[in-house]
This record gives sequence, C-alpha cells and structure tokens, in this order.
Amino acid sequence: MRTSLTGLTSRRPFTLLGIVLALLVIAAFVLVAINASTGSTGQTLNVVVATQNLSPRIPIDGGSLAIKRIFTTPDDPMIYFTKIEDVKGMIPLVSIVDKQAITSNMVAKPNTPLGAQSEFLPIPSGYVALTIPTSEQQGVAGNIQPDDYISVIATVTSGSKVASKTVFVNLHVIRVGMEGPAGGAAAGATATSLTVVVTECQAEYITWFLTYASLKYTLESYQDYSQGAPAKDPTCPSVTSATGVTLQMVQKAYPSLF
Repeated sequence: MRTSLTGLTSRRPFTLLGIVLALLVIAAFVLVAINASTGSTGQTLNVVVATQNLSPRIPIDGGSLAIKRIFTTPDDPMIYFTKIEDVKGMIPLVSIVDKQAITSNMVAKPNTPLGAQSEFLPIPSGYVALTIPTSEQQGVAGNIQPDDYISVIATVTSGSKVASKTVFVNLHVIRVGMEGPAGGAAAGATATSLTVVVTECQAEYITWFLTYASLKYTLESYQDYSQGAPAKDPTCPSVTSATGVTLQMVQKAYPSLF
C-alpha cells in the first residue's frame, strides 16, 4: 500500500505539467487565430457578393446580392462594398460570377458614361437597340433618363386629315445622348437622342414614322416599369423576322391615323 501511494505521489507533478503544457498549446492556437483574423497580417470584412452571375451593363437587382465575410490583407488594393444598398442599381462593367465579391472597379453608378470599358449594351435576346432623335419639347423637357420607359405618339397628316395615336408603349431607354455648347456632354446640356430597345420589326415601323410623321414621347411612371428582361416577341423573334414596312402595312396596323 505504501508503494502504491508513493508511485502516485511521484507521478502527480508530471500530470500537472502535462495539463499546463496542454493549456499553453491551446492558448497559442487561440492567439494565432486572433492574429490571423484581426492582427497585422490582415482582417476579415463583411462585404457584398453576388448570389448569381451578373452580366455587364444590366443594372444590379438587390435580390442578386448578399453579405459574406472574407479575409483581406493590407496589400489588397481592392475597395469593397459593405452595404447592399450601395451596390443595388449600379451597372456592372464586367461579368461578375456567383459568390464573387464586388469591388469598386467592377461597377459604375447609373447614368455614368461607360465607354469602351464595359462589354455589352443591355439588349435582351431577340431585340435590337435603336437611336431616335429628341429635344426639349419632344422628350419631356429632358427628364427622360437611362432605364426609363417611354411611349411614342405619332402624328400623321393624310390629305386633309391630321391624327395622333400612341403607336408604341414600354420602350426601354438604355442611353441618352447629350450635347452641350461645345458639342459634348456638359452642365446644362440638352438631350438630343434616346437609344431604346425594340424588336427589329418595331425598328422598321419607327423608321417609317420618323420619315413620314412627327413623333413625341411620354415618360411612363416608374411604378409601371416592366420588371426583368422582356420575353421574345413571337411575332418578331429575331432580326431576320423583319420583312420591311410599306404605307399599306402602316395603314392596316394603325387605321385610326388615316
């Protein structure tokens, strides 16, 4: 019995030493983890990331964004967004993939001239972009902006009859051409053109009206704006569907004008 007690007593310092060493190892791991996340080697940030693939030039919807925690270092030159509201509605300059953190060099504010740095105009499949002239009186006193939707009223003179009719509605404006005193965009510049998204068939009719009628635009309420990309028009699904426009075709399509 005395031998057993002596053996237990002699082993007790080693047991205590093992416990102390284990605690020291655990504390060291905790310190390393803290330094890795908040120390001088870097930090973790809550940043805005995409939750789906985002295409260039198409405004970002808030439902396509989320907050994710990532690790950054002092050498990281990127400027990240920390609030979804700061990114919602901005225009991607490049393709952004699902789960990718969005940085300031990837997006631009709406109405910012994008130039050659972005890839594509936001033209849905089956549609084309068409530029139409505008002015102070014709285009709602310059209040039409990119991402607005407009309707088009045509006034036609046929013999002694003059008639006006809304010939197109819900045309998506994707660009506004501005011209100032020096011939370029400037403070106080007026809009001279609107680039809208239409089918190739609609483009032919608009071209006819531009040649033989006068056009005026109305700005639709933002509460009535279409949501998402339009589906393909079954009557004109591609640019090859357009077959040309004649006076007889316009008279048949818009009999109240004649």
